[in-house]
Amino acid sequence: MAVAMSSTCPGLYCGRIMINGSVEGECGVCPRGERANLQKVCERCTESPELYDWLYLGFMAMLPLVLHWFFIEWYSGKKSSSALLQHITAMLECSVSAVVTLLVTEPAGMLSIRSCRVQMLSDWYTMLYNPSPDYINTLHCTQEAVYPLYTIVLIYYAFCLVLMMLLRPLLVKKIACGLGKSDRFKSIYAALYFFPILTVLQAVGGGLLYYAFPYIILVLSLVTLAVYMSASEIQSFKNLVAKKKRLVVLFSHWLLHAYGIISISRLDKLEQDLPLLALVPGPALFYIATAKFTEPSRILSEGGNGH
Repeated sequence: MAVAMSSTCPGLYCGRIMINGSVEGECGVCPRGERANLQKVCERCTESPELYDWLYLGFMAMLPLVLHWFFIEWYSGKKSSSALLQHITAMLECSVSAVVTLLVTEPAGMLSIRSCRVQMLSDWYTMLYNPSPDYINTLHCTQEAVYPLYTIVLIYYAFCLVLMMLLRPLLVKKIACGLGKSDRFKSIYAALYFFPILTVLQAVGGGLLYYAFPYIILVLSLVTLAVYMSASEIQSFKNLVAKKKRLVVLFSHWLLHAYGIISISRLDKLEQDLPLLALVPGPALFYIATAKFTEPSRILSEGGNGH
């Protein structure tokens, strides 16, 4: 009762519920979609997500799509014409899942969402901040303080999985005739592995990803571009434009570079931040300019001549 009668509630996330304009009840967990304010009263979240929040959601939405594309390409074989149709289907699945997720999230039936503003890292891990006012009994105030950024991603992954299981097996069975029976469904089997991994990643590391994703995008897109250009033996602009697929890979990496730069800068000052996008082609141009100097066969031959 001491907790109930105290002027403010203990802990970071405990609050009292407001009913008909008056504060009632004991300190405890706020209802879903609400958060304790400075006066420790549960307050309905009515704000719209910031640009950075949308970019975070975009990043989490991109992860399954990129993994789908990677495994479709990996298992489809070089001569398979079914890969393009599977790529388009994967994009359709993720796009429809994203739209449906937004429609079922409050306010229902609209493509906008209302959210609680993220203030600090602990907002993602409220279960670690349940107070013990008398050092014996714990007051459980675990809630989604970052509503709905934590659960909306998990709902999206569930829709992605359901749509994939409904559409992809039928499509693959129809079009992937060139592949063996065991190889046809390998990209789907891969998804059945990576969706649980992504779910655990969001559940455990959601808060860390929220703050780190711009740097993750930049580092991974730079590394994968360098690996791809090296594996494809692209050493000049002529090699680069020789195949349309190479240009598609290059431009998609440039989009990821731009996404990472925008996420880091948050476009707070447009006149300062927009010129940073001119750096996007930099890594690819640098690679092509320096590739001929790092050719392994040339280094080995020069080393041999030196001896």
